[in-house]
Amino acid sequence: MSQNPKDPAVPQQQQLNVELGEKEAEGIYSNLAFITHSPAEFVIDFTRILPGVQKAKVMSRIITTPQHAKMLLRALADNIEKYETRFGEINVDFTQEQQFGFPPPRTEKFN
Repeated sequence: MSQNPKDPAVPQQQQLNVELGEKEAEGIYSNLAFITHSPAEFVIDFTRILPGVQKAKVMSRIITTPQHAKMLLRALADNIEKYETRFGEINVDFTQEQQFGFPPPRTEKFN
């Protein structure tokens, strides 16, 4: 097989140009997320909750396909693994007083 980049048998990589606006580049802080789904889509509401405030405000809503949600899960897992390799394990074992924002999964014991 020819390695000529103009050869139609050689797959061409497409370059993706991503534009990042000034407002989007600032980012939005979120410490709580609600995730719902239907057969066709996943909806992720990124919210912000503050101490002493009983109301959380949705800062951003992302709607995506189940396939893209799973690809996001894989990408997050890959990046968390790289982060922990470089900086150490991320601690998510909080006491009740420290629990704020994204709650850790509950572990229930059944008798």
